[in-house]
Amino acid sequence: GHAYYCARRPCVAHTLGALWHHGKDRLSPSELAMRPHKTLRGHIHYTSSKPGREGVERGREHFTITVHGDGRRTLRAHCEIDDEPNVLRDVTLTKNKNWDTLDAFVRLTLGDEQQGSSWFYFGDTGADCEGWTHERGRFSEHEAYDERPAIFGTHPIQGDAWHLSVIDRSEGPKVLNFDRFLMTSLDHRGATGPSLVWHDPGMIIEFIGEETITVGAGTFDALHFCYGERGSTAQGSNETNEHPPYEVWVTADGEFVLLKAQVTGYMMTQYELVSLEVHEGDHKS
Repeated sequence: GHAYYCARRPCVAHTLGALWHHGKDRLSPSELAMRPHKTLRGHIHYTSSKPGREGVERGREHFTITVHGDGRRTLRAHCEIDDEPNVLRDVTLTKNKNWDTLDAFVRLTLGDEQQGSSWFYFGDTGADCEGWTHERGRFSEHEAYDERPAIFGTHPIQGDAWHLSVIDRSEGPKVLNFDRFLMTSLDHRGATGPSLVWHDPGMIIEFIGEETITVGAGTFDALHFCYGERGSTAQGSNETNEHPPYEVWVTADGEFVLLKAQVTGYMMTQYELVSLEVHEGDHKS
């Protein structure tokens, strides 16, 4: 199954690449069963909402997600922020069927200079990092915990959307408090590290409710959340690690694909999914 989402119902397209590769005009059932995993590919547009810069493109994110039969899923995100010094980030992040982090890799470029690259592994009692950064050189580090942190922040916008999978929505709209969790960088642009760092203040996440919204990629049933105190006029600061309110809408289909987001305060930025391609995968009977 190969679909391009242009509305709430997918527009089905032929697997032209596969047909061309095989030099034929149709594939046999055995050939169609060669891709058991589901694949989602998307493009997120970053724009400014600052006075005088409204709607100006300030970055972009291209991501691919694969979902496997046992519930594992991997995000591969290429993120670009154009504001100086520009940020270029490549992230691979894998979760299990319960949305626990299994492992990750982050490569970071800042101002067109290599900043660092690190690999992360999460076990039942702690997380490990093998990395290299411009500031620290080669390093190995371990952070112990009694239970796996609910969130591991790697900084793709699609990664922020995935965090919301851990929110209990059974009681409807409510505000939830999260304890400390691990990140690759405390910088709001993810422009330091990458290494294992604790976000000690924790944070609140509000589940606001279900909506239907339209973005560049189409019209979707959505779940609406907010990181931080919704409606707060707090400006926030990168220096003090205080993040301004950050509203996020994700797909309601269990995939938690970022549809749109907006940050107020000193950041004043918006994010929008402008394209989404879905291959449902083929399953052998």
